[in-house]
Amino acid sequence: MRTVDLIEKKRNGGQLTQQEIEWLIKGYTNDQIPDYQMSAFMMAVYFQDMTDEEITAMTLAMAHSGEVIDLSSIDGIKVDKHSTGGVGDTTTLILAPLVASVGVPVAKMSGRGLGYTGGTLDKLEAIPGFKIEVPEAEFIRLVNENQVAVIGQSGNLAPADKKLYALRDVTATVSSIPLIASSIMSKKIAAGADAIVLDVTTGEGAFMKNPEDARRLAKTMVRIGKLAKRQTMAVISDMSQPLGEAIGNSLEVVEAIETLQGNGPADLIEMCYVLGSQMVVLANKADSLEEARQLLEEALQSGRAFEKFKTMIASQGGDVSYIEAPEKLLTAQYEIPVLAKESGVVTKLVANELGIAAMMLGAGRRTKDDAIDYAVGLKLHKKIGDHVEAGEALVTIYSNTSNVAEVTALIEQNIEIGATVVEPPLIHEMITE
Repeated sequence: MRTVDLIEKKRNGGQLTQQEIEWLIKGYTNDQIPDYQMSAFMMAVYFQDMTDEEITAMTLAMAHSGEVIDLSSIDGIKVDKHSTGGVGDTTTLILAPLVASVGVPVAKMSGRGLGYTGGTLDKLEAIPGFKIEVPEAEFIRLVNENQVAVIGQSGNLAPADKKLYALRDVTATVSSIPLIASSIMSKKIAAGADAIVLDVTTGEGAFMKNPEDARRLAKTMVRIGKLAKRQTMAVISDMSQPLGEAIGNSLEVVEAIETLQGNGPADLIEMCYVLGSQMVVLANKADSLEEARQLLEEALQSGRAFEKFKTMIASQGGDVSYIEAPEKLLTAQYEIPVLAKESGVVTKLVANELGIAAMMLGAGRRTKDDAIDYAVGLKLHKKIGDHVEAGEALVTIYSNTSNVAEVTALIEQNIEIGATVVEPPLIHEMITE
């Protein structure tokens, strides 16, 4: 087999066999195929697309390019959740203990974030003492005892994806749906879950800007999951404005705590109920989404979900006093309000630009080596459809510098106030087939 022949075959619109794809992924992972040939292959995929069978073969080859986690010693059906990303996406911090509190084992491996704010791990590390590096045997013990643990991904989890992801970034092939789908699903399959719930975001703050692209990505990943013998479904959610009210690591942890105490933003609570209900049904803990939602609502309102969160934090070394008194996490030196210049209704919040404003403060990473400032970020006081009076605070900037003129200007440019508005839907569609 020769790499150039496989490049030519795909360039001409041909369908590669499972064996050809496995050979290609293995050769590239082992440094036997150079970057320039894999770049040519990915560009061929970008223009010629792939069939579901090809994408599944590539996903499984990537998943098995390194360690595949065996979670069979954990009792019950293990359900994983993955979001394609957005601004203010705090759902994992809430969903993990919430779903675990109704008896669904949540063995979650998460990553760090590139972009507006940190990933789930960065948010958890804002809690003093919390350990994300946990040996596999300890991880399994924690899930069996507590029904929940959230740890960092193994360094050898889907190494083919790490290499391909870096190459896509510099070859203008990031937006190829087959390559996106195989990247996401290879890590989910290698992480050992029995079932997968996907949150595919669309809108200004999402990677998929329009619902049509989001729908195609969602359907592709659901088909991959099912061909790989994993129960899989997707929710297409809106990210034209930030989810919740907090953008920034400690701010999002505080918001997660408030939500688990029943006091969170309505859109964030609803998103957790929607995603959590799907996880509960896939785990066979409820016969319908309505029954699953009732279980979750009772767990939240009774305080069981919040107690489960405290158990998770304590079991991984975190200082629970910060959970019981979350204001201790808010250590930014300056809290600077951004005031409305006119009265009216908020008609637009450009999510990605607000995310960039938070990143400028130090809440996110421009490169993987950047350090994150856990304390900084934004707190939104108004969302689309809310009435605002001139002089009222739209946003509070949490900063460790008093010089926030550039950040303030960016925020003001990306919050529009008018007379009337059509509020965007939170959920666009559910994809099960």
